[in-house]
Amino acid sequence: MSHSDSSNLEPDPSQPLHPTIREEIQDLMMSSDNDTVHAPPPHIAARFSRSSNLRRKSSAASSRRNSLSSHHSSRSSRSAHGGPYSTHVAQHLRRASIIETRKARLADRAAHAEQVRLRAAMVKAAPRISASSEERALAAKQAREKFLAQVAANCAEEVKRAKRIAEDTREKKAAEHLKLKEEMQERLAEAERRRSLLQHQRRLRTVALPSLEERRVFVRKPQTEHEAAKVIQKAWRNSRRRRVVSDFLELGLTLENIQKTSFEDVGSLLSQDRVLEATTKVLKLYGLQDEDIDSTSDTAATRTFLSVFLVLGHPAHVLSKEGEQEKDLIEKAKGLLLCFDLAVTSPFTSALSTQLGFLSEAYASFQTAFTAWKDRDSSVLLDTMLAQFVELDAIWQSVKNDKDGHVAEDYREGIQHNQTLLLVRLKRLAGPDRAMKMIQEAIRKSRKANAKKKPAADVRPRAASLPSEDVATTRLGPIERSVSTTTTEASGTPKTAPLLPDNRTIMHELAINKEYRIDTKPKIDMRDNAIRAVSDNMRQGLESDLGDIFVVAMAETLREKLLSLVVPGKSLHTLISESLDTAMIANQVRIGAFSYQQFFTFMNSLLPKICAPVRDAEVKALAEDQTEDPIERLAKLNYIVDLLSIDHANFSLQMNAPLLIKEATNYEQKCFARAFGSEALTRTSQWWSRARKKTVEDIARRSTGHNPIAAIRATPDKVYMQGLVDLAIGVDRLQEVDIPETLDLDRTRIERTRTDILRIVVISAILLTAKNLMRRDVRSQWKEQAQRMWDLPFEDAQAFIAAIESRYALPPTTKTQLSGTTERILVDGRNRQVSHPVVKVLLQKIKTHVHARLSATSTEERVKSASSASQVLSSGGLPEFVVQIGSMVEELRKVAEVDREAHGKWYDGIVEAVNQEEEDAVVA
Repeated sequence: MSHSDSSNLEPDPSQPLHPTIREEIQDLMMSSDNDTVHAPPPHIAARFSRSSNLRRKSSAASSRRNSLSSHHSSRSSRSAHGGPYSTHVAQHLRRASIIETRKARLADRAAHAEQVRLRAAMVKAAPRISASSEERALAAKQAREKFLAQVAANCAEEVKRAKRIAEDTREKKAAEHLKLKEEMQERLAEAERRRSLLQHQRRLRTVALPSLEERRVFVRKPQTEHEAAKVIQKAWRNSRRRRVVSDFLELGLTLENIQKTSFEDVGSLLSQDRVLEATTKVLKLYGLQDEDIDSTSDTAATRTFLSVFLVLGHPAHVLSKEGEQEKDLIEKAKGLLLCFDLAVTSPFTSALSTQLGFLSEAYASFQTAFTAWKDRDSSVLLDTMLAQFVELDAIWQSVKNDKDGHVAEDYREGIQHNQTLLLVRLKRLAGPDRAMKMIQEAIRKSRKANAKKKPAADVRPRAASLPSEDVATTRLGPIERSVSTTTTEASGTPKTAPLLPDNRTIMHELAINKEYRIDTKPKIDMRDNAIRAVSDNMRQGLESDLGDIFVVAMAETLREKLLSLVVPGKSLHTLISESLDTAMIANQVRIGAFSYQQFFTFMNSLLPKICAPVRDAEVKALAEDQTEDPIERLAKLNYIVDLLSIDHANFSLQMNAPLLIKEATNYEQKCFARAFGSEALTRTSQWWSRARKKTVEDIARRSTGHNPIAAIRATPDKVYMQGLVDLAIGVDRLQEVDIPETLDLDRTRIERTRTDILRIVVISAILLTAKNLMRRDVRSQWKEQAQRMWDLPFEDAQAFIAAIESRYALPPTTKTQLSGTTERILVDGRNRQVSHPVVKVLLQKIKTHVHARLSATSTEERVKSASSASQVLSSGGLPEFVVQIGSMVEELRKVAEVDREAHGKWYDGIVEAVNQEEEDAVVA
């Protein structure tokens, strides 16, 4: 490289260069075509060479060669040495230094790039770690979103609840404010009316009266007889008016005196003739009654007015509750009594048209409120008394045909006396014509509902014998035949399962209910299941290669059933015996000559001759059934024959019931002795001990002070009734140890009664809560709602609310409160427990009422308790179930009579054993 070339590449010292530009110039210098390196002489190279550790690194910002002083120093040095060779050496050294610096920087960059590449490779080689991180991040995000959603939901619920509480509080405050405003307006109106009255009286009193001289001037004597007669008449009228008012004031009818007197004395006082006469005259004097109305209307209007004193003096005795209507009636009565006192205590001359107008307005308002209250209260009283009348009629209908025990004669007098008293009260409330019409309608409905279903004319089987044909056999024989269905054991041997109850159960049910019949409804309701069960048993027998044995067993079973339905010695009995001969059928099956078609054809022709006309349709349907499967047809045939057997058994019961009932007690005693013998009745003894302990405690609690003879007063009758009530009136499920051996036959009846009691207390608690929330009379009968609730499941609370809403509109607040209470009550129903306070009270009232009616021994006590049952249950919140509870009482009474008559000697032994144990305990 020449000197000129190097000088051309040298930068201008007067212009500062950017560091990047300087590096580009150095690159150009290094990229020259002349790559030959000329080494300087040793003495010169030693002069310019420096130690490597003392050499500064090139820096674009701090290199000394980039400064102007260094540039000038370089030029001066070159000029001092003055040769191109020295310049060339300096450039060469600078070039070598720059190359080393850039190599080091490039090596650092390459190392950094390699590290980045290695980290990227490591990341790619570990995808699971990344995926796990992503999953954790996603899970954390979802958890965060779920938590935020839960927080939002909780906040929304809290906000909703707060809004609901605020809304309820707002409504409550608004209602209170409105009520206070109305009360204030009423008080202001009352004050304004009093002010007007006082101002008017004051004005009348302050009128300037003429002096004695002036009066003497203006007073003149009557000139004619006509004028004299007018003066006399006026004086007589004034005297008569003052006498009418004074006569009423002499009665002493003030609110203070009424409150000090007992309710009975006030009632007798207000019903006296002189009080009614004096009050009627006062009311006519002030224009509150017309002069030309009859005495009956006068008395009714006068009694209505005198009821003001009863309402204000003894509201607890007159009003059944404190509702809005009762409060309005009290306010109207106060206004009327105030106006009436002002009119009576003031001179009559001052009681002018304004005061009489206020009195007339107050009287009209009270009459309207009293009529509305009386109509509603009288309707409840009418329903209660009608229920009592119907209950007495139902008792009479149940005992009027009992001539042997003279029960009808004992009941007749008491029932007629109580019905007469009820009839008089009903006529007073509703009027004679309406009362008689209501009584006739109620009795007709009651008798229709309780009417015993008479068997139709076509229930007698055609093949059954008439009573005259088998009088000698009308004992226990007809019911000793058991109806059965055929099943097979694992070994293929046919086995029978009885469909009819045993003889002991039938005799027991007949003793309780003379019209007892074996119910075919369960058999009909389970028709498909029964047919399917028999079909499955048949197929199992055929599949186990026992088809021949099974066909013969089935034919033998049908033969026995059919023969029990016909009279021995008759043509049908012979036909069945010969056609369904077991040996002949077994021989046919063995040689393969048995025909199902011929068998079904014979049965289709035989059954219409045996069955009752009521089964003709089902027998005809069986004959028209041409199902290809013989097993299914055999199952249907077996089902029809079972129905015919039940019909025949019921017909036998109908014919032989009187004789069987006479033998019921002895038969039960024999069966019970055979079943238990000398075995100790452990459950009965425990049941009796619990009942006796509770009876003694109850007597001691009811007695005043300490009663040492409470145990003596616990008679066996009281103990038995207490145990029976505790056993039947409850809601929880009975255990095996709870039922005594003597009442084993009544297990189903007792369990059904407890289930009905649970339904009654749950429904009554809901209805009672609704009545209280809606401020209705608890004695009002909501029979339609109770009937709809009876079949509802305890799991659906809204269905119970809907039953009430079908008749009555529920405000939102009332509906919310009723829904919460209903849900808590239904929880008791589902768990068969008693924890809600209302349910507890209702259950205790039912138990007390049933025990009181069952404990009544004399006819008079029974009639009295039955006649007051409607009133007691209605006031206790159970008006919808008066009839049903009455039916339970009568059924339990009959159970008690039959049980004690049949097992009396066993109970006597238990009583003696318990008494002996107590005596031994006292002695010890």
